[in-house]
Amino acid sequence: MSLQRYLVKRLLVTIPVLLGVSLLTFSLVELLPGNVVDFILQFQEATPELRAQLEAQYNLDEPIYVRYWLWLQDAVFFDFGTSVISDRSVSAAIAGRLPDTLLLGFLGFAIAVGIGIPLGVVSAVKNGEPADEVSRVAALLGIATPNFWLGLMLLLVFSVQLGWFRVIPPDKSLFTPAMLKFTILPAITLGTASAALLMRLTRSSMVEELGKDYVRTARAKGLSERTVILKHVLRNSLISVVTVAALQIAFLVDGAVVVEQVFSWPGIGRLLINAIIQRDFPIIQAVVLMIATTIVFANLLADIAYSWLDPRIRY
Repeated sequence: MSLQRYLVKRLLVTIPVLLGVSLLTFSLVELLPGNVVDFILQFQEATPELRAQLEAQYNLDEPIYVRYWLWLQDAVFFDFGTSVISDRSVSAAIAGRLPDTLLLGFLGFAIAVGIGIPLGVVSAVKNGEPADEVSRVAALLGIATPNFWLGLMLLLVFSVQLGWFRVIPPDKSLFTPAMLKFTILPAITLGTASAALLMRLTRSSMVEELGKDYVRTARAKGLSERTVILKHVLRNSLISVVTVAALQIAFLVDGAVVVEQVFSWPGIGRLLINAIIQRDFPIIQAVVLMIATTIVFANLLADIAYSWLDPRIRY
């Protein structure tokens, strides 16, 4: 099977998955107590005419399968209606917060890959030595530490006690030096657990590869240790690592919900938390669908990376 046909096949499989995700997202929000009209009226008494008008505006006078179909048709074109609280377009509200979340996610992913994989390589090469033991303990701590607690500790030490960073983000545009400086702590918080996971996976994959026959053959041919490690062992070890790294994209999106709340970061995660508190159903549906879609495409990206690293998987 050619790479193009393999990718087309994977994309076609993604379509029913996305439909299932959209149905689940819509249904879960529909099962919440109350509805949009109740929260608009704040559970106060209203005239039947006013209630009927609001129900017609939000299609609540239609059966649930009709409401889902109407919502899905609009969602395909990124039209999620208007916010119940602010009366602003949901798409505009998400678009205004999306760059902040993307920047934070990109920095968190860069920290995870930039720290996790090199430390995993060093730990595998130094297997059994003190450097390996220290790396393994650090990775275990990184995985076990909740990101909300780590974020609070970083704020306490570096913002409150040392005063190196602000406690809340400055009222500046996103790519100003002040805002970029503020992103350091939330990016570290977001990327730590992923870095620890990638470090452990890289180490275990490389330790397994280092014991194989082709490594001994490469060394017997006189190749330098650097060439053996980086050109042969690391690439063969990256198959499982790249898969997990791709899936960490989805984890970073999920983790951003908590990290943004801890650091008052004005991103998608904080928008979702506020929408849940205020029962802003259109925003909840849109953001949950976006996060779920990100997870689906992260899996697709992992499959593509698989087929690139090991062409045998296409078959």
